[in-house]
Amino acid sequence: MQEGSVDIAEDLTRILHIYLPVSHFSPSNFEINVDLSAVSALSYERAFEDSLLAEIGFAIASELQSETSTGGLLIGALASSLAARLVQKYVNASSAQSFPRDTSQGLDRRRLLRVLDYIEANLEGDLSIERMAAIACLSRFHFARSFRQAVGHSPHRYVSAKRLERAKTLLMHGDRPLVDIALALSFSSQANFTRAFRQATGQAPGQFRQRFGSRRPQPSLTDVSRAFSVLA
Repeated sequence: MQEGSVDIAEDLTRILHIYLPVSHFSPSNFEINVDLSAVSALSYERAFEDSLLAEIGFAIASELQSETSTGGLLIGALASSLAARLVQKYVNASSAQSFPRDTSQGLDRRRLLRVLDYIEANLEGDLSIERMAAIACLSRFHFARSFRQAVGHSPHRYVSAKRLERAKTLLMHGDRPLVDIALALSFSSQANFTRAFRQATGQAPGQFRQRFGSRRPQPSLTDVSRAFSVLA
């Protein structure tokens, strides 16, 4: 750790401070071998612009504001991309050595089914990119790319849709309190759950329960589409 100072010359509406552990620069994160001494020597740049780093920052800030059910998965993936960008642009090329890349297109069926089974079993629990990648025996960086190729959606979008399906099932069968359902599906509050559910289905969870209680869901194609696009 090094101490320093930053002079701010103009008023700023907000500042986002991102901390990346050194573990994010390990070979398990992406397919290059990085000299950790080079990572620790990443210099402080007082004034520079990087459009990709900016977009990652905006995505993280947006998640902090909306607090979706898969925020941990999304930010985990963004952290890997952020580390990869820093290595690509700001670590000396001689300090990073490429590994042979896995050229397979997506996950094979056996490993994909293992990951999908794990997701299904843990919808009401902790889900992380690290654990999914370990089950698939891939680096975090390569797993996210391969999962999208195999399923057609990023891990956090897929989990968002599956949690919406689980929420509908819980609402239709039983009288579990809405706050319990929200927290079980990793929403930070009942209000965030209600907002996301309404955006995806057009109605609040309580209204959905009154309308479809004790009945099996018959999701429309519109519902499925909304699940992937809104709850991400």
